[in-house]
Amino acid sequence: MNARERGPIVMVAEDEAPQRAALLAMLAEAWPGAGEIVACEDGVEALQAVAALRPDVAFLDIRMPGVGGLDVARAVVAAGGRVVFTTAYDEYAIRAFEAGAVDYLLKPVAPQRLAQAIERVRESLARPAPGDLQARVDELEARLRPQGAQRIRWISASVGDSVRMIGIDDVLLLQAQDKYVRVVTGDGEAVIRTPLKELLAGLDPDVFWQVHRGIVVRVAAIDRVRKDELGKWRLSLRGRDEDLPVSAAFLHRFRGM
Repeated sequence: MNARERGPIVMVAEDEAPQRAALLAMLAEAWPGAGEIVACEDGVEALQAVAALRPDVAFLDIRMPGVGGLDVARAVVAAGGRVVFTTAYDEYAIRAFEAGAVDYLLKPVAPQRLAQAIERVRESLARPAPGDLQARVDELEARLRPQGAQRIRWISASVGDSVRMIGIDDVLLLQAQDKYVRVVTGDGEAVIRTPLKELLAGLDPDVFWQVHRGIVVRVAAIDRVRKDELGKWRLSLRGRDEDLPVSAAFLHRFRGM
């Protein structure tokens, strides 16, 4: 008997340990017919679980460090799954979830509301997946994005005894290396101490994609993505000789390219 015959595979991604434990306990009680229930501590771990397990349902914290719930949701939907977001947003922002036609649970999660979400998900799983789920996730992201949200415009990097100001429009690649981040432009590179996950929060997700736990690239600079002789995915940038690894968890970004 496979996992689907035992029941749907359910994934929970929540970076706060107490809330994750509480949701797992409530799910086990409220959905005895579920199959495997997988717990993930952050977005990167969740993307890896999506690639390995293709969960039928994912309960996702909308805000997680590094890779957020919306990016994980895109991978889940691409794999044919359903998504329920968990959120601490206020009442005004909740309207975005309702308008985006995706289900959500307001934190702290109430058992009665969880039971309602499970029933909706079970009904959805009994039907073919709607063809516009990706569009709904995109719409939700647009509605949740703060007006005038602060985006990085400049990166200041120490080069010898001087400070180099790098315009974000010139950046092709950001790569974590030990305690530093390597910033690559068309005419050079520098290193900074700002953690990659902090930089991600200030980058336009339509312009920069995370393709590996430690690598973010400018989408327009991508030349090709291919498998090497070992079956690993690699990425190359236009005009550069570098061969960069791509995690299987992020391959959903390249569907249709």
